Amino acid sequence: MPLPTISVLALGGTIAAVPDASGRNATMDLDADQIVRSIPAVADVAEVRPESFRRLGSAELGLADVTALAERIDELAATGTDGVVVTQGTDTLEETAFLLDRLVGADLPVVVTGAMRNAGLPGADGPANLLAAVRVAASPLACGVGTLVVLNDEIHAARFVRKGHATSPATFESPGIGRLGWVAEDRVRIPLVPRSRSPRVTRPDAASPPDVALVKLSLDDSPRLLELISAEDYAGAVIEVYGAGHTSRRALDALGALAARMPTVFASRTGVGEVHTSTCDFGGSELRLLERGLIPAVALDGLKSRLLLTLLLAAGTDRAGITAAFENAAE
Repeated sequence: MPLPTISVLALGGTIAAVPDASGRNATMDLDADQIVRSIPAVADVAEVRPESFRRLGSAELGLADVTALAERIDELAATGTDGVVVTQGTDTLEETAFLLDRLVGADLPVVVTGAMRNAGLPGADGPANLLAAVRVAASPLACGVGTLVVLNDEIHAARFVRKGHATSPATFESPGIGRLGWVAEDRVRIPLVPRSRSPRVTRPDAASPPDVALVKLSLDDSPRLLELISAEDYAGAVIEVYGAGHTSRRALDALGALAARMPTVFASRTGVGEVHTSTCDFGGSELRLLERGLIPAVALDGLKSRLLLTLLLAAGTDRAGITAAFENAAE
C-alpha cells in the first residue's frame, strides 16, 4: 500500500532556527528540505514534499501571508496531496491555525506545528513535533475535523487552542475544552471530534484587508483610548472586557460611541468561557453593552474575535451576519 503524500510548508520560526558558534543568537537558517531531512523517521510515515513558503518570525506574518498560504494548500489538494503540515513560529501559531480553519476550502487534513526550543538546545522539540504532525496529517482520523495544532504529542482544534506559556514545550492548551487527541508511539488517537466544522469565509483582499482594533480593559483605566479609535483608521473593534461581559460605567459612553462608529465586539479578557447576555443588570453589565450596540463574542477570545471580525468585514457581512457568525463559532 503506498504511503500518503504530505506537503510540509515551512514559514520559519524556532523550528527553523539554529544557534551560532556561541550556542546562542539562533537564526532561521533551515529551509523546509533541511528540516524534513533532519528527521529520517518521517520517510516511514509518508511521502513528504517540503516547500519553503516563507522564512519569517511569526510576529512578522500578516493576513496576506496566511491568505496566500490557504490558497497554496488548496492548490496542493487539487494536485493530489493527502494532507498538509505547516511549520511556523509559535508566537502567532494559534492565529494562523484559526485563519486556515476558515480560509482553506479543500477538505484535507491541515496540521500546524512548531517548536519551543531551537535545534541547538538540549531537548529540542521541533523534530518530535514535526514527526507527530506528519503522523496526524497522514491519518484518516484527521479528515473532516478542521485545522489542527499538534505539539508535545497533543492534538488540538484550531478554534480553541492557545499558547499558554512563554517557554514551556507544553505551552499549547485548549482551556475549557481540552485536547481532541494525542500521538503515542506510531499511533494517532482522536477520540473527540467537533460536532461541526467552522464555516468557511470569503478570502480577504490581501492588498487591503480591513483593520480591526483590539483593546483590553484594565482596572481604573481611562476611556480615552477607546475615544481615539477612529472610523478613518479602523473598520471594526474588539474590546476585551471584564469577566463574563462587564465594564466600568465610566467606559460605557465611549464604548457606545465606538459601536456607533463601527462594528464592535466584546469578549472576555480572561480568554476562556462565554460572555453573558442576560445574567446581570447593573451599571457596567452585559445588558448595558448590548443596549449600546456591542456584539457578543460568545466563546471566542479576543485574538480570535479580531481575526473573525476582520474576515467578516472583508466579506461585507452586515451586523446580523456578524452576530450569527460569533454565535455559530461556539457550536
